Amino acid sequence: MKFTIEKNILLENLSNVVKAISAKNIIPILNGVKFELNSEGLFLTASDSELTIRAFIPNESITKVESEGSIIIQSKYILDIIRKMPSDLINFELMDGLKIKISSDNSQYDLNCLDPKEYPSLKLEEKENPIVIKGNTFKTIISQTAFAISTQELRPLLTGLNFKIVGDVFECIATDSYRLAKKNIKLDTPSDEEINIVIPGKNIMELDKIITEDEDVYMHVFSNKILFKYKNIIFQSNLLSGTYPNTSNLIPNDFAIIVNTNLNNYFSAIDRAALLTQSKDKNIVKMRIKNSQMIINSYASEIGKVEEKLDIETSADANIDISFSAKYMLDALKTMKDEEILILLNGEVKPIVIKSMTDESLIQLILPIKTY
Repeated sequence: MKFTIEKNILLENLSNVVKAISAKNIIPILNGVKFELNSEGLFLTASDSELTIRAFIPNESITKVESEGSIIIQSKYILDIIRKMPSDLINFELMDGLKIKISSDNSQYDLNCLDPKEYPSLKLEEKENPIVIKGNTFKTIISQTAFAISTQELRPLLTGLNFKIVGDVFECIATDSYRLAKKNIKLDTPSDEEINIVIPGKNIMELDKIITEDEDVYMHVFSNKILFKYKNIIFQSNLLSGTYPNTSNLIPNDFAIIVNTNLNNYFSAIDRAALLTQSKDKNIVKMRIKNSQMIINSYASEIGKVEEKLDIETSADANIDISFSAKYMLDALKTMKDEEILILLNGEVKPIVIKSMTDESLIQLILPIKTY
């Protein structure tokens, strides 16, 4: 294997591929990136057995190809080496079977490599009729839901993102059992099958970083894995086994109190009220609604208290005191795009629901916190 390639082309693709390599890998071969050069071009592959990413650089994007071949280069060094190379053109030459020479005008690295024959066989299957979604739409779905994924391994399914597709309706849900984010979109082409899967949250966040343009994303769904194709990247993730909790009954249809308020004013008031409780675990603030006024306050015995007042639109007899995590509320509000939002309430111990005034496709839900 001997070829010359532009630094930026290789660096971009290599940066995407190494996202699949886990620090917890116990199989040495999976700590490397597979370089495979053939008549079509250069394939870069990395995997931790649960996540596999492959990038393809076609021949026309490679400056010079002298001979084909394959090798496993240890990922710990390769990305930094390429990043720090002083020249725009980088030469690769396979030496003595399991050594690679990486060089530019005045720099040269000779690296020990691993045998590509020992690399596991990876099955990257595709379906005839994948689900197609625009890159920017996909990123919006992730940004408006994934923050609510649980970080606790006690309930593994909640560490993933739930994708449901029925016909042309694509629904994405995340919850950590204290809050819930739900987003719906309409697909241009209906799905042939009903889909209800859970993708590991950490994997979907890596895919989100790879998608940078509004190109089509193709989703190929199988019983135990999902494969995404985006531009020259193949991204395959295992699915979490089990059925995601039914969350549809958690979101009420009717509300006793409906509050209309300005998003920026509400966000800023909570942000300021939360300053005194930042060091506390739950970062609790209290919201009091009486008639057409909202009072947001927080109290820390060792520091003091803060009170914020907001003008709101609500029914004349509205009267409620409710406490919640300021962090959870701010996370939810960051996903909203409208100037005006609705805060929907049913009592001091019932879920708080936040909706946009114009976008019915997004629902944020937060459970209140009991204070005594």
